[in-house]
Amino acid sequence: MPYHFLEVALTPSVRDAQKAMGVDQIWLGDTDRRSDRFTESEVAFIGTRDSFYMASVSETGWPYVQHRGGKAGFLKVIDDQTLAFADFRGNRQYISAGNLAANDKACLFLMDYPRRARLKIYVHVERLGIDTDEALASAVSDPDYKGRVERIFKLRLEAFDWNCPQHITPRFTEREVEQAVLPLRERLLQLESESASLRARLKELET
Repeated sequence: MPYHFLEVALTPSVRDAQKAMGVDQIWLGDTDRRSDRFTESEVAFIGTRDSFYMASVSETGWPYVQHRGGKAGFLKVIDDQTLAFADFRGNRQYISAGNLAANDKACLFLMDYPRRARLKIYVHVERLGIDTDEALASAVSDPDYKGRVERIFKLRLEAFDWNCPQHITPRFTEREVEQAVLPLRERLLQLESESASLRARLKELET
């Protein structure tokens, strides 16, 4: 079966660009890769993200990319073709919300900088009121997270694709750095304690 992600992404102008660079033959033919249903790999990856980027297009044709963040796993996998997340109040420009009201197509870009992995997802977005679907609202809500939920975005998967890791500079969160240096701090405390004991014994011998 054709790789649906390429069916979506490879427009005539993209094909022309590939042909101009001599790589158009690379992307021809069929493949047994599925891109229209999330597998365990995508579900696990999405469940550990604490942020992603979402691109929409305005009625004037201008693209707009917005960062979305929250606790790890705030982007919920509802089933193998559906995602959802709570939309919290931000700067109140509502550019993404307005764009998606006119054109429900969006693209998500999910990054894992330490592991140099990235996942691209084409979706159709449905904006829902917080009282529209009680079960969905419960699935995406987090009473411990500070923020006012204004709506729910329900995302229907069109296609996804994984990128190669080249050119991704590894970056680490404060929490990841703290976990990495924790053994060093513990060892330092141990050495400081041993040093203090040795100094105390040396002082006793001198007296």
